[in-house]
Amino acid sequence: MSSPAHPAPDALGGLLLFRYAGVPVVLAPSWWLGALAIVVLYAPLVGTFMPGAAPVETVLLAAAFAVLLGVSVLAHELGHCVVALRLGLPVRRVRLFLLGGLSEITRTPRRPAHEGVVAAAGPAVSIALAAVCGAALLVMPPEGAVWLLVVECAFANVAVGVFNLLPGLPLDGGRMLRAGVWAVTGRRRTGTRAAVVGGWVVAALLVLWALAGLVQESPDRWLRLGVCLLTAWFVVAGAGVELESDQFREWPPGLRLADLVRPVLQLPAESPVADALAAAAGRGVVLVRADGVAAGLLDEEVARDLAATAPFSPAERAAEPIMPDSVLLASEPGEDVAERVRATSAAQFVVVDDDGRPAGVLHRDDLLAALDARH
Repeated sequence: MSSPAHPAPDALGGLLLFRYAGVPVVLAPSWWLGALAIVVLYAPLVGTFMPGAAPVETVLLAAAFAVLLGVSVLAHELGHCVVALRLGLPVRRVRLFLLGGLSEITRTPRRPAHEGVVAAAGPAVSIALAAVCGAALLVMPPEGAVWLLVVECAFANVAVGVFNLLPGLPLDGGRMLRAGVWAVTGRRRTGTRAAVVGGWVVAALLVLWALAGLVQESPDRWLRLGVCLLTAWFVVAGAGVELESDQFREWPPGLRLADLVRPVLQLPAESPVADALAAAAGRGVVLVRADGVAAGLLDEEVARDLAATAPFSPAERAAEPIMPDSVLLASEPGEDVAERVRATSAAQFVVVDDDGRPAGVLHRDDLLAALDARH
């Protein structure tokens, strides 16, 4: 079955807004929750700027602020996306979610300078937009709904830009810190550890600032508390993910892909599953249909379960499909192989030579065990 021309929202992770250079820009369901929280928490502050505003106008202005914040985050993320694509780094999607956004770059930059430039692009866009709004405010009378909307836009971009420059992962400032440490030490992992510590410090400072607002009974204390607690959680969780994923990012010296690849065996897809399982014996089994098309790789766990109840069932019923992302080149750099394996849900990968012929099968567990042992 061919894939649909317009993927369902669930396949994209949210509502497709548009595409930039083929990259889908998606609005996650959680964004609506964040927008609602901003409206509820920000509406009381509108009265401070416009004491005579009607309740409906107050809610509309608070909703406008939520939208402007979302647009500001979107512009910020598109800055990352544009620069990443210019540097040849593929981007899976740009996604807006609860109080934030993410450009999902699917390949790690190989040079510190590239990581630093991609990270700096987002805050640069935010600061530029804030400067445009600031210039507009200089020529506007300081009153009315339009003036307040421009103020909100300026504030949103300043907040997005400055916050993301804080030196802790997963924020852009943390990625810039990692790039700097990486450039000095020559080790990306050292930069990651430094930036993860920075993330923990940023989260702690956010919580302290929120508590200070409560103690001082600041007018924005509840908005500050809600945003800071959610953001602190996001920073801590993101820093943990970065630390975990970086554990297997570096390819250890002396480790060869050929040492991890299992020999490949091709069998007819209609072979009895019990026979296919017996023939596997430490090899990767490619199941081929009568027309010469590969049905998939034999999933030994599924095959064992099937053989226990129906040993003469076609082995194809225990096949793991071969997707484009689960095909690796034997000549690919080790770092690219490790990253591809981490980013793909497949348990097995077909390794092919430069002519496209199967050279073996790589199991995810074999690779992760080897990387873990070397680290």
